[in-house]
Amino acid sequence: MLKVDSRDIVLVVDDSPDTLRMLTDAIEESGKTVLVARAGVQALSMIEKIKPDVILMDAVMPGMDGFETCRRLRQMKELTHVPIIFMTGLTETGDIIKGLEAGGVDYVTKPIVPEELLARIHVHLVNARKTHSAQAALDVFGRYLMAADRRGHVLWSTPQTVKLLSAALKDFATEQYVLPQNVQKWLDDCAEQKPGTPTESIALSDAGTARKVELSFIGPIGSDEFLLRLTEGDRASDADLLKRKLSLTQREAEVLLWIARGKSNRDIAEILDLSPRTVNKHLEQIYAKLGVENRASAAALAVRTLVVR
Repeated sequence: MLKVDSRDIVLVVDDSPDTLRMLTDAIEESGKTVLVARAGVQALSMIEKIKPDVILMDAVMPGMDGFETCRRLRQMKELTHVPIIFMTGLTETGDIIKGLEAGGVDYVTKPIVPEELLARIHVHLVNARKTHSAQAALDVFGRYLMAADRRGHVLWSTPQTVKLLSAALKDFATEQYVLPQNVQKWLDDCAEQKPGTPTESIALSDAGTARKVELSFIGPIGSDEFLLRLTEGDRASDADLLKRKLSLTQREAEVLLWIARGKSNRDIAEILDLSPRTVNKHLEQIYAKLGVENRASAAALAVRTLVVR
């Protein structure tokens, strides 16, 4: 994919000549480059050659509608951080949800107010660049990190992670970046964090592949988005790592690990077969050893320790 110049590129996908004309004038006046496509198929073809910074998508178009076009765009890993904003005359809640579920980040209703649309474009461009820069930095420093939902769909990952997954799983690259069924079940159990559920890690490898990889659950980072880490070969468990790096006892490390995974004291007591009072005592010791004052700071330190593993 090419970048035609240093200006932001906005791809407008709409079958209405009047809408295309109005948006082209407004967006170009703001100093951005505009590309136009009058159909979903044409947009997909254009994106194979030029990568836009943001996409404005009409929801209702003949042939392939905006929802299906958006879903296909979201299957392209190089576009995961590119915001897609729906433009629609549909105002029913179900239609709005359909657009967001297809991969849109926002929507504007027709008739479009150019000033409002330009403000939304600016906000989403800034947020997308922050996210992309953070992921790029993680990759530069060799971080094998990714995020997935509980159904096993990979939401984002560093490029090194994709390479490692592809080396361990023969069909990963051809399955639209969906993790295997056994991993989906494990991830769903991790997300639910049921008492007694083994959530340390799960092995990832296919017969005949040379790379043996483990996938570890770090914790939730959204309503249905979970941070995961890949490690190659046999590594210490997360609790063992926290114990060693933060000079904790084994039980303190286990309590801290569950704190980092968002569990309450009562849940931790049930998971570790302790009394809530004992969990509180462990927390007091953890705060003192880590030099923090509350569970949020302790959880943040634990996550940083695991990520920098």
